[in-house]
Amino acid sequence: MIPQEIIRRKRDGGELAAAEIRSFIDALAAGRLSEGQIGAFAMAVWFKGMSRQEIVALTLAMADSGDRLQWADIDRPIADKHSTGGVGDNVSLMLAPIAAACGLAVPMISGRGLGHTGGTLDKLESIPGYMITPDADLFHRVVKQAGCAIIGQTGALAPADGRLYAVRDVTATVDSIPLITASILSKKLAAGLQTLVLDVKVGNGAFMAERDQAEMLARSLVEVANGAGVKTSALITDMNEPLADSAGNAVEMRNCLDFLAGRKGNTRLETVVLAFAAEMLEKSGIAALPEEGEAMARRALSSGKAAEIFARMVSMLGGPADLIENPDKYLARAPVEKPVAAARSGWLAACDARGIGVSVIDLGGGRRHPADRIDHRVGFSELLPLGTRVNAGEPIALVHAADEAAAERAAAALAAHYRITEDAPALNPIISGLV
Repeated sequence: MIPQEIIRRKRDGGELAAAEIRSFIDALAAGRLSEGQIGAFAMAVWFKGMSRQEIVALTLAMADSGDRLQWADIDRPIADKHSTGGVGDNVSLMLAPIAAACGLAVPMISGRGLGHTGGTLDKLESIPGYMITPDADLFHRVVKQAGCAIIGQTGALAPADGRLYAVRDVTATVDSIPLITASILSKKLAAGLQTLVLDVKVGNGAFMAERDQAEMLARSLVEVANGAGVKTSALITDMNEPLADSAGNAVEMRNCLDFLAGRKGNTRLETVVLAFAAEMLEKSGIAALPEEGEAMARRALSSGKAAEIFARMVSMLGGPADLIENPDKYLARAPVEKPVAAARSGWLAACDARGIGVSVIDLGGGRRHPADRIDHRVGFSELLPLGTRVNAGEPIALVHAADEAAAERAAAALAAHYRITEDAPALNPIISGLV
């Protein structure tokens, strides 16, 4: 089939047959399409949408564009979690070892930063030596022996999605429900999962800014995944502020290590991590109720077992064996660290989470073009949560920058992203729905 005819039909609002979609994806995976053709197809889908049948066909075609993993020799439930993307969202880094400590096998295929959101792989690459694309044998061995492995797409796993993902990032076609659904689920189907829990973000820092959009995406993901044989549910979570108190790459990795060491309790981040652990354990049959799953997750954290599993995963994938004990030895710090002062006294009432994500990119912590190199050192840490009372001049965050001029720009931008009021704000619930 001629690619431009498929693009034209979708551009004009036509419904593509499964064979047409598979033909286009096969050509994409084989390198027979230009970036212009891929971008045009993505933009046509963004404007015209896809039927449920088209989304299923796109998902299956992308999953079948490479190898499908098998886990027959692992006697644990095969489970995973995926987030639709946010700012300061490093849940996966802690959740995978917690779930593994509770008896799940977690082969987590993650992605790079997309648009204004941070990428799990970019955060992991701040660890010296960590291999994000191991061969299939090593990936299998790490999952079997450590209980979890967080890696990126190899050339053999849903390769069509890898190329489409990169083009979407730079063509303003990220926030398309059909493309998000197919991108996420093609990787998960190829990973051979039995159960999947999805984190669908909603708010000004999410791709779905409105609740009805988030619910549509959650339903699309859950229905397509369950229809493909993977037991799936989704939690809708708030993204009107950064989830962690850090946004960047090395700074979020430090946040992860602090969390696994028990130093991030009673935070929004802990609430979300434990909720997803509970959902994963219940869906997989290890816990009878979410409350039981949460209790198991808390024990995995407090006992240090989750931290041990994370350390084993990092070491087996080429990273330093003593990362948890000596993070300063391995995680590079930016040359300039500058506090961001509150513009006035009052309550942190609201923030532009998307703007904060863009500010990380401006510092060099994200990409404007697929080939851009990331400065893993830069970002923000010590971000105060909304609902905090501050005095004028007090720090609300710390900027990590490559030079003084960049630090000054980022500090001014971050301060402008927050609104401070005289009255305490009414805060959004962290978790607002289950699909």
